Amino acid sequence: MEYTPEEYTRHYIVEALFRLMSEHEYNKINVTDIAEKAGVGRATFYRYFKSKEAVIEYYFSRNTREFLFEQRYYPRCKADYAKIARDVFEKFLKNKGCFRLLRRAHLEYLYLDFLNRRLAENFKENYPDKNAYMPYLFAGMIFNVSMAWLDNDCAEPIDKLAAMFMESIAIEEG
Repeated sequence: MEYTPEEYTRHYIVEALFRLMSEHEYNKINVTDIAEKAGVGRATFYRYFKSKEAVIEYYFSRNTREFLFEQRYYPRCKADYAKIARDVFEKFLKNKGCFRLLRRAHLEYLYLDFLNRRLAENFKENYPDKNAYMPYLFAGMIFNVSMAWLDNDCAEPIDKLAAMFMESIAIEEG
């Protein structure tokens, strides 16, 4: 994926927020602190983000775009869905430090909100015939398993989590 200068600026702001969160309580971090750590002005921060929470939401969106870019196929069978489940947990594991910071700051609800929104959009676009509650079922499953896994220091193997996830959803072989 290629990044524009604007995306690099956003990236620096995201990195600055997470670095500050590793050093300070979230509620004691202000926009000026983030801007200074990122090497940008307050006006630049506000050009790209309305709030600290918007920075975190962008972090989720950016990771989702990267994840989707890496998925070079549309799932057609159970094995494809199993690979996606493994890839989701791999991505989570890669970012567990950031998720720990969010959990410590009691901001994990932002992750759940993001999952709910993103999966609802995806189901509406790609699976309009499915029950309207299905995306929320998947979002809740991903969120709760991810948070429990994080609390257990991601000790269980990814393949075990992916298999559990696949057992809980009904996808026919095809």
